[in-house]
Parts: sequence; structure tokens; C-alpha cells
Amino acid sequence: MSTKSSNPIVQSLSKAWGGIEDMMGLNNPVVPVVRLHGVISSEQKPGRINIESVSPLLEKAFENKRAAAVAIVINSPGGSPVQSRLVGNRIRELADKNEKKVFVFVEDVAASGGYFIAVVADELFADPSSIVGSVGVIMAGFGFEEAIKKIGVTRRIYTAGKNKSTLDPFMPEKKADVDRIKGFEDDIHQVFINYVKQHRGAKLKAPDDELFTGEWWPALRGIDLGLVDALGDMHTVLRERYGDDVKLKPIKAKKAMFSLPSIGLSAGTVAPSIGSDIIGALEERALWSRFGL
Repeated sequence: MSTKSSNPIVQSLSKAWGGIEDMMGLNNPVVPVVRLHGVISSEQKPGRINIESVSPLLEKAFENKRAAAVAIVINSPGGSPVQSRLVGNRIRELADKNEKKVFVFVEDVAASGGYFIAVVADELFADPSSIVGSVGVIMAGFGFEEAIKKIGVTRRIYTAGKNKSTLDPFMPEKKADVDRIKGFEDDIHQVFINYVKQHRGAKLKAPDDELFTGEWWPALRGIDLGLVDALGDMHTVLRERYGDDVKLKPIKAKKAMFSLPSIGLSAGTVAPSIGSDIIGALEERALWSRFGL
């Protein structure tokens, strides 16, 4: 049964309003775009990807009633496996709840945790030279026991629990500690493997001992392995899918009205902050530099 009114005045007004909507582009398909750029970490600072900062953006994107689909742009060398899984799960949860397709577009790199998130896509695209994969787990540190001997420093540490000082950088490395860390890494690696298999499934085209060694590849090779669905950039792909009139709507975090720099009030508070910032910057630089970025 038709719900259109037979009243000619109503029909005329409806037609006029439809013309206004067309002129204003209100009838054009809309695709919200969420950019995930940076290291994956629970730290609440610029250049970090985590569930707390990303979830509001994802909710806004997927709850857009006019959205034809949602595009996720990823550029990340990886980071926290926990945050990677939380963000990936949230994307998939919102997509299923709102019945919207998810297109993921890789820019420079979606490696390790970045690829962990990317696999939740309905379709995964990348530039031919994008870096994908690195399905593995890494834990790194330094050993300073010889250095402190040379400068005449004695390490004193007291614990309750024989394994509380595992991999202390100022003490000699113990085989038992290394074996325990390896077991820990293997468990997390299996979680990663299972997640990729869950979301890529039959699309994967190579055996486990080739796909899940921690190696990474250009997307051109990633297609052969089933890690990527197709080559393409966001603007081209979405125009092909939804027409030249498709409107891409960037979803960005709200900026605070006022932002004051933090000021340390004593040497005891400033020095640790500066030290941790420097170490954090070095760790971030190391993650990106692994991929020549």
C-alpha cells in the first residue's frame, strides 16, 4: 500500500523539498572516515591509538543514520596487543549493531597491532607499497649490569616472590626468566593468530609457518598471501562504490577550548617526566623506523 499523499499541495511541497535536498547534496551518499594514526598504547597523549580515545569517534561514525558505510584509515606500526584487540572488537561490534560495512584503508603501514585492527574490515585495501603483516610478538630491553660495575654501583633489590624481579636490567639475565617470557610471548602470539584467522578466514592463502612468523610484506605481496583484499586508495575506491557525489565526512576528536602546558614544581617531578618522555619518544621512533618510516 502506498504511503504517498494524494493531496496535490502536499505532493508539490514534497517534490520541492526533494529538489532542495538534491541542490544541497543532502541525498548524496555519506561515508564517515575515522583515522587511526600512531602507536597503539594506553597512554592518553597525541599520536596514540587506544580504546578510550578512539571509541567516541567510532560511535559517532557508525551511528550516522545517513552513512552508506564507514571507512577506517590505519597508519600504525603496532603496539599494545590489548588495546589492538579492544579497538578491533569495538569496530566490529558497532558495525554489526548498526548494520554497516567497514572498509579499512592502509596508508604507510598496518603492522603488528596495526594489522590486528585492520583485519576486522569487511574489505581491506592498501597502497601497493603499504606495509602489512608482522603477525608476531616482541619484547625488548637493555642490560646494564656491566655498566654499573664499571662505575662502582652495587644493585640492591628486595622482593617477596622469587620471580618478582624478572628481567631486571641491572642484574644478569637468567635462563628461567627468558623461558618464562618466551612462553608469555607464545601465548599472546596465538591470540593474534587466532584473531587473524577468525576475521580473514578462507581469504588467507598461505600456511601458518609463512604467514605468522612476524615477517612483514608490501601490500602487493600481501594480496598473494590473502592478508589484503585489494589495492586502492580511499577516495578512488569509495567513488567507484558510491559514485562521484559521495561525501567523505572526517570524524575528529573535539579540541579542548583551553590547553595549558604542564609545569613541574620541583626537580623531583620534572626530571622523571622528562626522562619518561624521552624514553617514550625513542621507543616510538624505534617502532616506526623498523619499517623505514
